[in-house]
Amino acid sequence: MTAHRTGRSAAGRSARTTIARRRARVSGLPGLAFIAPALVGLLALYILPLLTTVYLSFTETKPFGGESFTGIDNYAALVADPQFWNALSNSAIYTVIVLLGIPISIVIATLIHAVRRGKNVYRVLFFLPIVTLPVAVGMVWRYIFNGEFGLLNQALGAVGIDGPSWVADPTVAIFAVSIVGIWMSLGTSIIILGAGLQGVPPELLEASALDGAGPVRQFFSVTLPLLSPSIFFVSVLSVISSLQMFDLIYVMLIRGSQAETASQTIVYYFFQQTFVRFDRGYGSAIAIVLLLLIMLVTAVQFRLQRKAVFYG
Repeated sequence: MTAHRTGRSAAGRSARTTIARRRARVSGLPGLAFIAPALVGLLALYILPLLTTVYLSFTETKPFGGESFTGIDNYAALVADPQFWNALSNSAIYTVIVLLGIPISIVIATLIHAVRRGKNVYRVLFFLPIVTLPVAVGMVWRYIFNGEFGLLNQALGAVGIDGPSWVADPTVAIFAVSIVGIWMSLGTSIIILGAGLQGVPPELLEASALDGAGPVRQFFSVTLPLLSPSIFFVSVLSVISSLQMFDLIYVMLIRGSQAETASQTIVYYFFQQTFVRFDRGYGSAIAIVLLLLIMLVTAVQFRLQRKAVFYG
């Protein structure tokens, strides 16, 4: 009798478990339906292209279709390619110079935060380059940097300085483009840092003032440490976007000039190899190297933020 009851109870538990699993599956269907568009987009626009790019990086492609597997030949060619290393160094130079715009953004965001009226007006003015087409921005700055009749050289000439041909000189073209990169990145950085400044508790500033700290000491001892998460976030965004820079080089520099060759970034070199020379295998290898480089730099930034970022 006891064995019979035990068997019935075990069967009952098994039935209840089966019913619970079925209900869980049914209740999970609406959730899957909601995330299905995002999953399909992620698969079609990111995962499949990434897998295709990885495959093509190990092949030699032909201009009119078809490819043959070549192993790591493309990556070996990259190591021995001086133009690739030049493009990589230009991307590094551009990234470092654009990162110098973060201290400028901190100062501007702090000044705007201290203003009592018109904060939104100043923020909109600094954010305008972000909503402007990069092609339009590049064309305007190309005329400003023109060596013969550009506004910059005219201003320098008025004080007796003979300015260079900014976008035609291979030695200074990358620096001219980097200045534009700083100008374009100020808007986003100022908005993010401004939001971080609003999160600084005024009680801490009042307490530090009672302890005798002046505005400068308050900024470096209280405001800046509490602003470090926003600074870290801005630095990560700046590094990723700077390593992917393409449009300014394409618009500002003259096609086929020495400045274009000497100042090309890694993404511009990828464009030249893939869409001008139709070497998709070599271009895919460049893209994969760029992806790994961004992942590596971002990982290093997250590693360093453990010591440099204060989450109060």
